Amino acid sequence: MTPVQELLDHIETGSAATLLTHLQALHPDDKRTIARHLPAHLSERTRAGFEAQQRVRGLAPLYRLAGAACLGGAEQVAGWLDRRELRQVEPVADVARMLAVLGDRPQEWRRNLAVRLVERLRPGTGSTWRRIEALGNWDLAAALVAETGAEPPENDAFVAGWVLRRAEQQRRDRSRVLADDPLLDHMLPRLFQAQGVADGLLWDREWGEDRTVLGQLAGLAATGRVPRRLLLDGCVSRFLAGVEAAEAAPFIMLWQQLEPAVAEIPVTDFVRMIPSAPSPVVQLALEELRRAEPALDGELFAEAVQALAFRPEKKYMTAALQWVAAAPPSRGALAVAALAPVFTVDTPALRERAVRLAIQLAPHAAEPGREAIREAAVRLPADLRERVAAGYGAVQELQPEPVTAATLTATPLPALAPPITSVGELAAALAEPLWPEVPAHFERVLAALVTLTHQDRDAVVAALQPWWRASWRHPFDASMIAFGISGFDEDIRFLLMRCALAVVSPADGRVLTETLNENSRRWPSSEPAPQRFVQRRFREVMDLLERGGTIPLLLATPTSPTGHVDAATLVERMEVLGETEPLESDFLQALLRLPRDLDPELVVRAEKLPSRAGRRLAACLRDGGLPEPTVTWELLAFDRPAYYQQSLHEAHARLTPPEGTTGQLAELWTLHPEPHYPSFSRHMVWWPPTMPSHREAVAAHVLACLPWVMDSTDGQVEVVAALAHTGGPAGIATASTLVIGMGHQLPAQRAFAADAIITLAAYGGLPAADLGRAVGHLVRGEQVKLNRVTGVLDEVTSAGAHAEVWAALAEAVPLLLPAPGEKARAGLGELLKVAVRAAELTGARGELPGLADVAARKGSSQLLHQARRLHEVIAG
Repeated sequence: MTPVQELLDHIETGSAATLLTHLQALHPDDKRTIARHLPAHLSERTRAGFEAQQRVRGLAPLYRLAGAACLGGAEQVAGWLDRRELRQVEPVADVARMLAVLGDRPQEWRRNLAVRLVERLRPGTGSTWRRIEALGNWDLAAALVAETGAEPPENDAFVAGWVLRRAEQQRRDRSRVLADDPLLDHMLPRLFQAQGVADGLLWDREWGEDRTVLGQLAGLAATGRVPRRLLLDGCVSRFLAGVEAAEAAPFIMLWQQLEPAVAEIPVTDFVRMIPSAPSPVVQLALEELRRAEPALDGELFAEAVQALAFRPEKKYMTAALQWVAAAPPSRGALAVAALAPVFTVDTPALRERAVRLAIQLAPHAAEPGREAIREAAVRLPADLRERVAAGYGAVQELQPEPVTAATLTATPLPALAPPITSVGELAAALAEPLWPEVPAHFERVLAALVTLTHQDRDAVVAALQPWWRASWRHPFDASMIAFGISGFDEDIRFLLMRCALAVVSPADGRVLTETLNENSRRWPSSEPAPQRFVQRRFREVMDLLERGGTIPLLLATPTSPTGHVDAATLVERMEVLGETEPLESDFLQALLRLPRDLDPELVVRAEKLPSRAGRRLAACLRDGGLPEPTVTWELLAFDRPAYYQQSLHEAHARLTPPEGTTGQLAELWTLHPEPHYPSFSRHMVWWPPTMPSHREAVAAHVLACLPWVMDSTDGQVEVVAALAHTGGPAGIATASTLVIGMGHQLPAQRAFAADAIITLAAYGGLPAADLGRAVGHLVRGEQVKLNRVTGVLDEVTSAGAHAEVWAALAEAVPLLLPAPGEKARAGLGELLKVAVRAAELTGARGELPGLADVAARKGSSQLLHQARRLHEVIAG
């Protein structure tokens, strides 16, 4: 038996002790022979399939031993141990075995291996536990560093691994003492430089500070085992290095646990970090500088206060004012220039406080500070500007910049792709990813599948063979598909695939359909009516193709990006069908997609159509299209916890079909939602192009579903943007969907609502008054958050829809203003600020109910300040 085969037999036994004995007895020549063959053997085995890969992972500790014993160079061994399939081992046992098999290597060789293993370590990702599980060769590298005294190279992953392993050991064994860790002195200086150590340093903090690595370090500093100065200096160096807030948290905690004396506070460093440090570090710097204030000379004091005043956070501006106010006037005057940036903030109370403080310090201020105050005062309101001028000298009046409005433009929809005309194009289109769902793409593929199959079914079957083999399991197993993959009976992407399957392999399609239909009888679909209609249309095509039938074309394939079907084109398609009756759902879908403006002359052509559907089309054209359902809007209250003072409401729209409406259309035109029993669909993007001339009806269905996904990542507010491009009247139902979309938690989703408002405004179709009423009622009912709505309205105002925003806010503001004695709603001042801007751009004049009363109240809050401004603007 060759040395290689003998070694592999020992590996297959799974006994580490036997393999270790065998390796220690190997002749050097045999080791060299094994070294030449072992890497190739492992590579070949890992390519042999899933089961072989799993077997290799199970034998990884033994393969590691074999490579470490037989491979020659330290770099070879490090590369071997770093192979992905050999990294996951039990660390304690692995280290003991590896040190035993490497014991006969020279000291310098093992130092070299330690360095190379450290260099190869990579930072982990995910949760703390996942990062611990992915430490790989960290334990072996650490053991070799400790045993050989090697100086490990700089590698953040090595430091982070040490922290994670120490935290894990502390969790498992509270008696483990950090002071005895052989790597402690190596790691301490690097701890304050490495990235990725924060979560390990704070692990188990909820069980007490002494359970964390930080707590242990603080304890060692108290005993003198760790130099206290090293820890303090390390924290400061970390803060000065521009650390992010999450990475700064453990070092802030360590600093606080060390409780430095005033003499130990590096005041200059803390002042220097205020301008750019994350907020938690700035808070610590502020607290420590206030504690060490006697050590601050006048220049440092002024620099610290000015740095605080220039921070974007209002709380630090406030802290700067408080610090200046608390100082003696002669000292406070040194920092008077720090008040200048506060003059421009949009918080009236803060701005007025800065003005009062500046006036108090005027007799003590030097000329440079006085000049800074005069320059900043030009942007103050007239009354404040005059008060500053009395103490600092004449202040130039800044001429207001002329108010200009942006030009309102709508973002056009992308043009439709040209029809698919060949089986090659059809095969390529089916091979493209079907996610995310783009209705126009699905319609294009479905239309081509129907038409090309009617023209030459055999050619379609031949062209789709590669797609069939790649997309469907062979041999075909309908039960596995039906029970193993959710959505095969409902998702449109799967229904489209099943339509294609019905052409390529109709027998398989029929078996799958029957299996799925049986499931549907047990668990009926919970999708709302519009989605059931979309599904029904795809299923009727599938049923036709599974039966071996064909039809020349589909009637409802859109001719416009909005989903509309040109009326003349529809008549032409009916003429192609001749006496052939169209598919029922496809015919109704075509009628739903007719534009609202119809050419009366088309009725003459339609009356000549020989089919029953032709007569129905002619009647529909004579009537100007399908009838509209009746839309009613209401606020429905439901129970909420007693500690809330206001009732909670949901906005809903009901649909009632016209008298005599039956069948699928009656199902679409009927909606009676109940509060707290939401509908749900992940496919609302289909609904606007399904009924592109009936916007309010679509909006009513969307309104029943959309609120329940406003905290999800797939908020589907795209449906609101698509709705804006469709036709038909826009009223309170459309407005309510806009407001719900404005309330999504994600800015990217709220942007779709902003785009919808801009589009409707550009087309002259925005129901602005209804939008305002919806904002008022939905905010009052706490169905949406005011600050999110305010942000969208501000964006829309900037885009040029200022007149529409003002018209909306003229309705919303009176609903939201606090009554006498009522607490004002948080964020209302910011909404009034948007109203001021929209009114100025529009040149609005008039009165808003309740605004004068609020504007007359005493106080300097943002709400009262903006109420006064708005009252002045619209009063002219």
